[in-house]
Amino acid sequence: MKPLHECQLYTFVDTAYLQNGDPAAIAEQLCQGGSDLIQLRAKDAPAAEVRRLAELLLLITRAANVGLVINDHPEMAAAVGADLCHLGQEDYFDAGVSPGKIAFGLSSHAPEQALRAVDAHPAYIAVGPVYATGTKPAAKPVTLRYVRWAAENLRLPWFAIGGITLKNIDDVLAAGARRVCVVSAILKAPDIREACQQFKERLASAPLES
Repeated sequence: MKPLHECQLYTFVDTAYLQNGDPAAIAEQLCQGGSDLIQLRAKDAPAAEVRRLAELLLLITRAANVGLVINDHPEMAAAVGADLCHLGQEDYFDAGVSPGKIAFGLSSHAPEQALRAVDAHPAYIAVGPVYATGTKPAAKPVTLRYVRWAAENLRLPWFAIGGITLKNIDDVLAAGARRVCVVSAILKAPDIREACQQFKERLASAPLES
């Protein structure tokens, strides 16, 4: 995969949004559309199924030079050779889940959580949910105010996440984000590859910091 600081579009193979679609075919479309990172998120799947999907997707992402992130399963991520794992604050700090030797990302929902995450030396931080989102229906939106805080205070790679669409991404970029995570706006699009390309075009209007 390309260096993480060069990654801008972070997409998902989320089993809650596949609508009976083929995970491998969806991953290929995400790669073809310009995804820099793809996270496998299978919240309700047994561990054996998560591993099967991880091994399947890794064949596709490696061939496309796209990073594969495994949600919630650091030991499995390391075992299959994924590039990163992703953990929530409650997993890492409260439940004591250790990422071991694999690089990892952490969620954050407020400045104090971001600062705590920075002290854990993650590869990246997710900032959100910026807007209300069906992937986290109980989560209160952090709004663009938190995005602005992140732009002013975070020096490691961070991704805005939560309810980001082609209708509001310009506002997210104007608030200072240069990297975004997109779930439903891409997975529910009529053409996944085209949707990725449209997001990449918008991101190109807000170049990464040098």
